[in-house]
Amino acid sequence: MRHYTTFRQLEIFEAIARLGSFTRASEELFLTQPTVSMQMKKLSEMLGVPLIEQVGKKIHLTEDGKELAQATREVFGIMDRFTMSVAERQGLKKGQLRLMAITTASYFAPRLLGEFSKLYPGIEVSLRVTNKEQVLASIADNLDDLYLLGQPPEDMEIESTPIMDNPIVVLAAPDHPLAKEKNISLERLAEEPWLMREKGSGTRNAIERRFAEQGITIRPRLELGSNEAIKQAILTGLGISVLSRQTLMLNQPGQFAILDVQGFPIIRQWYAIYPAGRQLSVAARAFLDYLLERPKQDNI
Repeated sequence: MRHYTTFRQLEIFEAIARLGSFTRASEELFLTQPTVSMQMKKLSEMLGVPLIEQVGKKIHLTEDGKELAQATREVFGIMDRFTMSVAERQGLKKGQLRLMAITTASYFAPRLLGEFSKLYPGIEVSLRVTNKEQVLASIADNLDDLYLLGQPPEDMEIESTPIMDNPIVVLAAPDHPLAKEKNISLERLAEEPWLMREKGSGTRNAIERRFAEQGITIRPRLELGSNEAIKQAILTGLGISVLSRQTLMLNQPGQFAILDVQGFPIIRQWYAIYPAGRQLSVAARAFLDYLLERPKQDNI
């Protein structure tokens, strides 16, 4: 194995194991899918065991594949530490940074990465945006450098650092009857038809807790799976909702009404998270320092 298995083959295998897809691995590595498939066939033949099995349209790692995936991560960890040492000597002229974030962070994370890349043009950065469950699974497997979440997981050993405010506001269509009202009570708000994210959403949990503190239960008229779907439903007059103010970054001023409600906005935080015990690379540490050193008034 030592003489025949190439680092590139391990890199391809690691990408497939992490992403769960030949197609996504080929896109990330800028390779054709036939090349990826051929290299995995060669790797399996060299080792003498199947590493990946396909059930329907989904692929799964065999037990040997899982063991190799763990070994590969350890090898790459050693390489990362070596790269970190070299980068320190070079004054952070080059490096790699892999971020993963929940969907709502897509409204501001690309801008942060753009600003960071201007400061450190030699660092290659990548960002994956997905749902909370996949982010937590990636944290558990220690696959990326940093994770951006609105709420740190309570049942995982992690390091979490608040990086910016995440104000939660009540949104309505601009012509809604409550748009010009002041100091609206929660009791009055509960009478409105509500549009909510799916159960388990951090934003939904925050709003339900706020109403529960006053002994009020709200029942959603519709449950929708994305912030953009909720925003479209608001504009068509289907109801009101609660979202992060940062979801309005790409909308024109005045396109939505932010209602003046007692106890709002709810000020939550965005967190940069990584598994406890993980040694951050120089690039990841530089990005975390950049997030913390940004001027407070420049919070998005």
